[in-house]
Amino acid sequence: MEIFSKINGWRTRVFVWIGLPVIAGIGLMLGVGDLVPAWQAKGGGGAQGTFTAVSEECSRRDCTWHGNFVAEDGERRADVILYDAPETLTTGATAPARDTGARKGVFSTAGGSTWLLVTALTLAGVVAGVAWVVFLLGALRRRREQRAADGASFASVERH
Repeated sequence: MEIFSKINGWRTRVFVWIGLPVIAGIGLMLGVGDLVPAWQAKGGGGAQGTFTAVSEECSRRDCTWHGNFVAEDGERRADVILYDAPETLTTGATAPARDTGARKGVFSTAGGSTWLLVTALTLAGVVAGVAWVVFLLGALRRRREQRAADGASFASVERH
């Protein structure tokens, strides 16, 4: 393959042999577990209930609400995140939410883009993992071909 011959710069090698596995690992770790719950929430599935905001945790770019969820059937989840929280949420306020089994939280019934982020992370992880395996198999194939060529040239030198 033509692409294998272009893997010669140190930056490219670092990306292929370290970057791709790291991207695959992070994407799959962060995405796979919540992919189905995020899509179920997008489609309106899960247990309906109420999220009560307890505390807000902010970084430079966004804020995340932590609180408690009580489903309509009485099931409770403590200290969960409300994904796609409404901007008007305040401490002690409630918001309608649905629990679809996401590891760390519940989803706002108002909807949002969490499903898109989780899908993108998972897809990036899968693509990076497949690309890394393709590069790994190509490198092994080239090494095997090189050994065969070296063995053939050694055998022809030995006969003369």
